Amino acid sequence: MSALSRTFTALGLAGLLVLPAQAGIFDDDEARRAILDLRQKLEASNEANRAKQAELNVQMADQLSQLKRSLLDLNNQLESVRAELARMRGQDEQLARDVAELQRRSKDAQSGIDERIRKLEPVGVTLDDKQFLADPEEKRQYDEAFALIRKGDFGAASAGLSSFLKRYPLSGYADSATFWLGNAQYGQRQYKEAIASFRTLLAGNPAHPKAPEAMLAIANCQIELKESKAARKTIGDLVQAYPKSEAAQAGRERLASLK
Repeated sequence: MSALSRTFTALGLAGLLVLPAQAGIFDDDEARRAILDLRQKLEASNEANRAKQAELNVQMADQLSQLKRSLLDLNNQLESVRAELARMRGQDEQLARDVAELQRRSKDAQSGIDERIRKLEPVGVTLDDKQFLADPEEKRQYDEAFALIRKGDFGAASAGLSSFLKRYPLSGYADSATFWLGNAQYGQRQYKEAIASFRTLLAGNPAHPKAPEAMLAIANCQIELKESKAARKTIGDLVQAYPKSEAAQAGRERLASLK
């Protein structure tokens, strides 16, 4: 090959070598631009994401703050409900105590009423072959006066029986109270007063079981008053009116001793 041919060949090869190199240079620029463009897009995307995230964070913080306030309000409401429930339980307990106290007072009041009614209800009495109803207070006063007779306290018994007869003149106890009043007066040597009491019994109820004893007691009072004639007449009337009575037998014996 001539020198000229070799020269052209070399230039041709050189040209072939230069074209690919230039093409590589152009590819790198485009790649760099693509990378830069991609990087810018990525940065823009990241910035947008950061902004979005910041916005979300603000929203979440606001929602969290609202949630905390809601929870605080709910907690306050729960505390209020607990306090109200405690107050209501306290009221219920107090109400239960009040009801129990009211029931106790009602029971006591009812017991008191029943006791008062019981004290006012008439009671059945059998005395000197006679049955009748008497008020509890009436019975109490008679029993107390009669107990004084048994004790021999004739002054107190006389006062008690006199008071009883004034308060209960129509009592079923009246005849017996009159008889024992005469005995109390006799025990105090108040013979005229005793005679008056015994005669009151005989005038009001000559069939009374103690009528014979009342006539004998009159005779005894007359004897104490030195009224022998009156005493003999009284004993005679006793024997005639109640001949089979023990008082009549005692009267006969007493009559024999009279002058």
